[in-house]
Amino acid sequence: MENTTLTEENFSKHLHTNFYIPVNGQRLALELAEVKSYLSGPAEQKGLERFSIYFDGPAEEILPQQTYSVDHEQLGTFQIFLVPIAQLEKRIRYEAVFNYYK
Repeated sequence: MENTTLTEENFSKHLHTNFYIPVNGQRLALELAEVKSYLSGPAEQKGLERFSIYFDGPAEEILPQQTYSVDHEQLGTFQIFLVPIAQLEKRIRYEAVFNYYK
């Protein structure tokens, strides 16, 4: 999948839907919980798309920080680097950060 599909706008259209990661022969569902954009500061390079996406997954299966193959019903299959950032009640919050030229 090309980066043009992995945009803030496209992810925002799929908030609260499941994205699947193969783990131990199963498909682990992560819910897209939030999409957060970042504005470029005055001293930062212009022309970049900058945003983070946040997924919530089950607390029973904590994924280590690494690149994963992710599958979504409408966005297809793509690779992203996920980092576990918080434990929230009965779920784990993951973040993926995107910075690329538009």
